[in-house]
Amino acid sequence: MIDSLDFHTASRRHLLVECPNLASTMHLHQALEAAELDGVDELVPAARTVLIRFNPARTSAPVLADRIRSLEHTETDSTEPREVTIDVHYDGEDLTEVADLLSLSTAEVITRHQRATWQVAFSGFAPGFGYLAGDDPIFNVPRRSSPRTRVPVGAVALAGEFTGVYPRASPGGWQLIGRTDATLWDLDREPPALFVPGTIVTFREASRDSVTVAEASAESLSSQEDAPAQPESSPHPVSSSQPGKVASAHAFTVIRPGLQLLIQDLGRPGFAAMGVSSAGAADRSALQAANRLVGNAETTAGLESLGGGAKLAITGAGVAAVTGAYAAITVTSADGAVFRHHLGEAFSLDDGDELELGMTERGTRAYVAFRGGIETETALGSASADTLAHLGPAHLEPDTTVALGRPESAPHLVEPVRGSGHERHLPAPGETIEMSVTLGPRDGWFTSAGVETLLGQDWTVTHESDRVGLRLAGDVPLERTRTGELPSEGAVTGALQVPPKGQPVLFGPDHPLTGGYPIIASVDDTDLAAQLAPGVKIRFVTEDDPRQTDADHTHHSPENGH
Repeated sequence: MIDSLDFHTASRRHLLVECPNLASTMHLHQALEAAELDGVDELVPAARTVLIRFNPARTSAPVLADRIRSLEHTETDSTEPREVTIDVHYDGEDLTEVADLLSLSTAEVITRHQRATWQVAFSGFAPGFGYLAGDDPIFNVPRRSSPRTRVPVGAVALAGEFTGVYPRASPGGWQLIGRTDATLWDLDREPPALFVPGTIVTFREASRDSVTVAEASAESLSSQEDAPAQPESSPHPVSSSQPGKVASAHAFTVIRPGLQLLIQDLGRPGFAAMGVSSAGAADRSALQAANRLVGNAETTAGLESLGGGAKLAITGAGVAAVTGAYAAITVTSADGAVFRHHLGEAFSLDDGDELELGMTERGTRAYVAFRGGIETETALGSASADTLAHLGPAHLEPDTTVALGRPESAPHLVEPVRGSGHERHLPAPGETIEMSVTLGPRDGWFTSAGVETLLGQDWTVTHESDRVGLRLAGDVPLERTRTGELPSEGAVTGALQVPPKGQPVLFGPDHPLTGGYPIIASVDDTDLAAQLAPGVKIRFVTEDDPRQTDADHTHHSPENGH
């Protein structure tokens, strides 16, 4: 049996299992992968925890906890781990400082780094970034006091007990000891991540630009020389940058994208072990509703318009629907006739039409679905644009033309209808909305007064908000019982992570997969959270909050409902 485990509620469908050390965490992750427990959808291993996403219709947190406690030590994968050798140029900017910190010469640092056996414990931070734990206890290096604004791709670095290799250029606070030409992330490779949990990694002095990969009972995987050149995690292109070059009778060309215009579907779950979050539409129910209106499968890709203001030129006849945030919907025909449509209705489009969304009045994100869907390249099986990981289609810019699927290919052909779409109240800036939360997993890091503050005061959505998260501001910061950071652990969409200043960040769909700030609670309605504009005030409640009454709910006049 696996002992010394602590269980924490992370949301209504997430359980965080805490282990006493990194070794036991790695063992638990292997045991859970081998056990394939009923109802478990995904595992997110980290330094001292494994986050479990489960299907509440098939299991529950108490059932999972009991089953996990009974896992046997032998219930692990018996196959030999994957092995990777990385060639390193040991010329990092911080090599001398690291040597001083460890009371070694630079030559000794290099030698011991090469002699150590490193194993990928977990992934996070960016797709393909692995946290490698070694067997030489000398390597315990503090992060830089001031992180760099840009660490180059391929940098080999140390932080705490881990070694890591940056798969793309990004900010970072790890100590740089070298660089490699190895491609850490390649969508044309299987798996795309060179470092997946359990992989054994050996570092050696670079004598040639190569990386070798071996796997037990299998032929050697392709080396670095065989891998195609890879840009620094650049997003996939969308069809064409010039109008008229898409070989399709059905398409749209962006005349004006508004604040941000993205292609989104329901995301790419199942790749957390490679450091890839699900992403997907911020308001999933709105995209699903739009797809239902036009007869598409609910998983079909559509457009996500932040703030409205988008304008599209239509090629070919079709059917569209708009859901989500309240915005004026106007179609102007080729002969100048103007037609206004309603949120939550399907409407016809003709060749030469221009579809325009007004600026959002309530909510922040409008969704446009086209019968037949959007045809674009995918990453890991999804057309979702992940703005943090730079996966999926690029932001849509003016003059970009995007192909649409044939309307008759939609699986559920329906006639244009009105009034069966996504109808709900969305708050306007200045209004207060009540949102239920589930406390945990780290509410114990806060005083009882801190938890009371979370539930007892209004929080305002600030302008520092995007698909990664909403920064909230309250008069009284959340008071903690413990200082410092946690070892990195998994986070969920809707999590309320609390940095040292005590003002929470509400995580959106493109949030970091792992993080070191404590999470006090998670909001239960992440779709509603995606529609909160700057200036909206939030009052958090729990299901068992004795203060929750009918009078506490959002005040709005009947005509504001939709």
